[in-house]
Amino acid sequence: MFPELNNLLNTTPDRAEQGKLTLLCDAKTDGSFLVHHFLSFYLKANCKVCFVALIQSFSHYNIVGQKLGVSLTAARERGQLVFLEGLKSSVDFFFRAQEEPHPLQFLRKASTEDLQPLYEFVQEALKPVDSGHAVWRCPVLLVDDLSVLLSLGVGPVAVLDFVQYCRATVCWQLKVSLGFRFFGSLMQGNIVALVHDSGDAEDEENDILLNGLSHQSHLILRAEGLATGFCRDVHGQLTILWRRPAQSTAQRERCLTYQYKIQDKSVSFFARGMSPAVL
Repeated sequence: MFPELNNLLNTTPDRAEQGKLTLLCDAKTDGSFLVHHFLSFYLKANCKVCFVALIQSFSHYNIVGQKLGVSLTAARERGQLVFLEGLKSSVDFFFRAQEEPHPLQFLRKASTEDLQPLYEFVQEALKPVDSGHAVWRCPVLLVDDLSVLLSLGVGPVAVLDFVQYCRATVCWQLKVSLGFRFFGSLMQGNIVALVHDSGDAEDEENDILLNGLSHQSHLILRAEGLATGFCRDVHGQLTILWRRPAQSTAQRERCLTYQYKIQDKSVSFFARGMSPAVL
């Protein structure tokens, strides 16, 4: 995780908020550093993480995770991380018997609107388990990225339905066992999802997905490339929007914007025009 980003968000792994939907968005830049941050953040926060990775391989996330101080291999072995490797699973799926269930089963169907098998995978991965193993703080679903589902032919309404079902399961489900702390209380988990903003005014499906998730989200982090083009010392601009969907419009939003520079093991943030290289 990136300590400077934690400072901007006013959070630490020891006091991570629960019951939140966080939307990560990138436009004309690569926002994957935000995914790596939240993955390492929740692993360090001792949360049970289900990671639906549709973009990169497990080894890629593991290499980056090691630079940020976490081992995905160790987390998976101890049962803290459930990892769905979309790239590998999609290939293996076509060599399975058709009757065998699979999270990406919609790829084989004529209609790609049915994401129920993927939802059931998440539900099974994050359900409380009454066992003698480690007690996790709360469940977390991380998706990288939802835009891939649109590219595979899934409609935006189906993707929004999938997210809504996952919210009902992960964020609001009543705990019924000792698998998570505070037996008998509300299982306030979190969802973090990345969506790519193509910037194409004619891409109505992407707009529907982005707008639908934005209205539901409690926190939005939007990474954008610089309007002036490439710069060696400033890699992009990050807008952080805190939202409280249940509040009135005047009370529910607070927005801050920073520029950033990605380094090997960290990311530096600074006010616009205040890059150390410029000053």
